[in-house]
Formats: sequence, structure tokens, C-alpha cells
Amino acid sequence: MSKLAVVSEKHDLKNHVHCDCSMAAGEREGWQSVLADKIHSRSWPRDLQPIALKIATGQSLDLEDGMVLFNTTEFNSLGELALMCKESRYGNSAFFNLNVHINQTNICTLACRFCAFRRGRRAADAYAMDIDEYVADVAKYADHVDEVHSVGGLHPEWGIEHYEEMFSRAKQTFPHIHFKGLTAIEIKHISSLSDISVKECLTRLHNAGLGSLPGGGAEILDDDVRNIICKGKESSQEYLDIHRTAHQIGMPTNCTMLYGTIETIEQRIVHLIRLRELQNETNGFQCFVPYPFLPDDSRLPEAQLASGVEILRMIAISRLMLDNIPHIKAYRMNIGDYLAGLALQFGADDIDGTVQKESIMHLAGSTAPLDHDATAMAKLVEDAGARPIQRNTVYDKFEEYIAPIPKRRVSLRMAE
Repeated sequence: MSKLAVVSEKHDLKNHVHCDCSMAAGEREGWQSVLADKIHSRSWPRDLQPIALKIATGQSLDLEDGMVLFNTTEFNSLGELALMCKESRYGNSAFFNLNVHINQTNICTLACRFCAFRRGRRAADAYAMDIDEYVADVAKYADHVDEVHSVGGLHPEWGIEHYEEMFSRAKQTFPHIHFKGLTAIEIKHISSLSDISVKECLTRLHNAGLGSLPGGGAEILDDDVRNIICKGKESSQEYLDIHRTAHQIGMPTNCTMLYGTIETIEQRIVHLIRLRELQNETNGFQCFVPYPFLPDDSRLPEAQLASGVEILRMIAISRLMLDNIPHIKAYRMNIGDYLAGLALQFGADDIDGTVQKESIMHLAGSTAPLDHDATAMAKLVEDAGARPIQRNTVYDKFEEYIAPIPKRRVSLRMAE
């Protein structure tokens, strides 16, 4: 069994995350002043200097600042500034967890243009797990994970009672597992199908065992874009309102951005600012996950595959713009292990988890490996020059991962 060592508060804060679980998100105490000292310790390129000074004094960046960050040619300095923000907050630590993705159905009443996962109910490869099948699937991974991530299509017949039973059965069977599931559009769909409010829907699901929302489906929070790439989905305001309601009932959520479809750079920045504004109101977002569009097998030919440089730039800008959302995730299921490791040097502090089973990104073209265990995740982090910290879903328990020492082979020879 792998050995996990709890990170002690007595360790040097320069290299170790502060793991007082009463402190939100594992942040180091006084990290803002540490960041200010780091920023003032060096000179910055002319276009980044005013932005660096704003960050040092705790000011949030505006739309104009965001445009500068996207257009600067000082790519390495941008990455250095984002890394300073990350390391001031968390030292040299990078977080991962032990999870699996179980997508309960691919049948969906919508047909978003970018989605390679969705199927009509008459498709040969359409599926819908019944509750026994869902619990049985969780059982395959229950000894190795502490989080199950479940999102799926908008099934035309599954109302609130179906999902209440699904999560309650699973949670009762596996009480140690945190169930993170259902995107905002799924919540809207279930609420509408069941003729109940979003608040009642979320409250009933929370009481049944759903612990948090993953945040998918934000795409770009601009309705002109949404009407082209995902017509029929929730509006930008509905996405924000559903997450606001989750926060109000005490359910933490993540938030996301799908970029590289048809949106402009300005629309990306406005997206980040809208998320930040809601976070100022509720403080319920725990992690932001930016991921580029993967065009393989999709129906959006006008979209472009983001370059590695653009992916790293997006990670860095997310860290700098979202000063009030604690964690920035380099989602390796989407960008792959290599770029996820590089992203840890551009402001990301999290690479998600072991995953083991995933359909949505892989049907869209992802080639990220699904066979990682905790040791492989830790090696990925260490190879990126960071310190692997295993976390739980809601970022209030942190343990340094120490890989088990391989057993030495002993050869026995008969004495002559």
C-alpha cells in the first residue's frame, strides 16, 4: 500500500503547503505579502509592469489588462508572473486526487455542435445505465478512488427521483466516496422535467449524496457564441445563476471555459471577469478549469486546435485574472500529461486525478492515458519540478504523496 505522509504545519513554508484544514484551500498564511515581495524583487517588461504592480497591491485586473496579457510577446515573463502567484499561495506544491469518471448516459435531447459524446436514443451505441449498473460500475473502482465524477447527456425520461435514487444508493454503498456530478444544463433539465425549482432540485440532490458540481458546460459565457455552438443549452446568466444557487445552499462547485471554438479574445476575458464577479459574491467556486476545444469527430469545422503556447498562455492568464478562485487546473484529460506538467510552471496548481475511465474528452480526440495510479500522478508532478500533494475533492485535506519503496529482489543460491 502506498504511504501517505500528512504535510506538517511545521515545515518550511517556502517549500511546503500549509495544511491547516481550517484554512481554505490549503493556502499559505500571508501569501499576498509574499507575492508582493516577489513581484517587487524584479523588473518587468514595459507592457506587464502596470499589471504586475496591480497584482502586487491586490487589485483585480480589468478587461484592458486581460487584452494586454493575451497580446504580450513577453511569454516567459507572463509565465513567471503567473508562477509567482501560484508559488506565493501554495509553495512548490501541485495537487492531484484519486478519481474516476462515470458517465451515466450518452443519450441527450440536445445536439451541441462541438460534442462528440452525445447520441440520440436510437443510435446503435446509445446507452443509459440503470441504477444497479451505475452502482456496480462505481464498485469496480471504489477501493482505489475517493471521488466519482458523473456527468452525462440530458436523458428525456430521468427526473429528480431517478437522480436522487442514483446518488443515494451510491453514497450509502460507498460512504467514503465524494460524488461530484451534473453540469448546470443537467440541473436545468432535471428541474424542468420534474417541474421544480433549481434550488429544490439542488437541495434534494445534495441531501441524496451529491457533494459538488463539476462546472462543465460554461463553454463561453456569451450568448452570441452559445447560440452557434450549443443552441438550446442554458444561457450565460442561467449558468451563473445555477452555480450561485448551489453556493447558497452550501454546495461548492468548479467552473470551466471551453475555448478555441469561435469566440474572440475579448469574450474569453469577459468570461473570466463574470466568473470572478460571482466568486466575489458567493466564494463558492473552488477551482477553474480552462480547456481547449478538441475538434476530432466533432461538427464545428471552423474551430481551430489551440497550440501548446496558447494553452499555457490561457493557464497563466486564468491565474492572473481569477485572483479570488483558489485553484487553477491543468486538465490533463484534455491537454495531455506533457502540457499539464508544463502548465505547473505557468500558474496551474492542480492536474486533476487518476481518472481511469473517461469518455467525453477521449471521444473528442484526447489521447491522455487512463492507467495512472497515485504513483504515476506523483511522478508527473515531480518531473515538472513540483511537489506532489494528494487532495480530496473539496480541497480541505492534503497529504504529501510518498511513493512506496520498491521491494528488492533477493536471490538465494545453494551453498556449494
